[in-house]
Amino acid sequence: MVRDTNRRDVLKATGAAGLAGLLGFSDLGLAQDQRLSWHAGGTGGTYFPLSNELKTIIEDATDFTIQVQSTGASVENVGSLAQGDADFALIQNDVAFFAFNGTGIDAFEGNAVSSLRGVATLYPETIHVVTLADSGIESLSDLEGATVNTGDLGSGTQVNALQILETVGITTDDFEEQNASFAQAADQLRDGDVDAAFVVGGWPLGAIEELATTNDIRIVEIAGDTREGILNASPWFATDRIPAGTYNGVDEDVPTVSVQAMIATREDLSADTVEAVTNAIFDNAGELTIKADFISSDTALDGMSIPLHPGAERIFGAVTVQTPAPGNETMGNETMGNETTQ
Repeated sequence: MVRDTNRRDVLKATGAAGLAGLLGFSDLGLAQDQRLSWHAGGTGGTYFPLSNELKTIIEDATDFTIQVQSTGASVENVGSLAQGDADFALIQNDVAFFAFNGTGIDAFEGNAVSSLRGVATLYPETIHVVTLADSGIESLSDLEGATVNTGDLGSGTQVNALQILETVGITTDDFEEQNASFAQAADQLRDGDVDAAFVVGGWPLGAIEELATTNDIRIVEIAGDTREGILNASPWFATDRIPAGTYNGVDEDVPTVSVQAMIATREDLSADTVEAVTNAIFDNAGELTIKADFISSDTALDGMSIPLHPGAERIFGAVTVQTPAPGNETMGNETMGNETTQ
């Protein structure tokens, strides 16, 4: 009876498989392949809501289903791509550079993520140094001795904050560092738990907008010799400004610096998939409401810091990226096509 029962089970399973084949579902991997994992950032920043708008565009224009996941952003997203847990992710162009070249960040030193590939750059990610108006903090040098939220531990925000502070002579020994998300940083400022917070993202940032409705805020300028020093020390930064009126109570332009937000993927993802997703985004960029003025195929290679995925190359062509010169941290230029150079 045991053998007969097993035989019946086998026949039933075989019959089910045959029925699935007749109905067109025999390739069970097909449905799996149509689902793509997209890693974004915290809900209080720009990555998460923008990723959901991109999800809508991609799903409307293709047969793919996009699963958007909230994460700790750039550095975490690189790890997700490297491990195959994400198909696409939003990251900063400087973090992408560090990851691909195995330099600049402790997590990447000697651990280059050679499988990381670029899809397109999207928009400037502006450095916000936020404090309350009555904190007495008016310049970066005033952060010495303060309690400062530098962003999620290991995030691109933290990387940028520490780079900027070091440029003006402030090390981690000179202030009390807190690490929390954008939304938590706003709560910490509101509650008096930190004196200032670094927040990196395309303005306006929801967490800062909300804070500015309940508290008088100041966004600390990064200007003059300080800005020039930062630009000279870290060439992935660019000059930027936060326009007057972006946040309640901020009535004048605030000079600062920025990096670039970009879409990244992994080398082993199908070129057809990357091409289809990329075309869907840039053919329908006019449907975006977030950062719509910046996202265009005309600027999709601005600040690209790693080799393009072959699927993106079909659309944009090869790109010249920055690579570290041997033996020092100065960066030279090298044209990157399909070949990987480390």
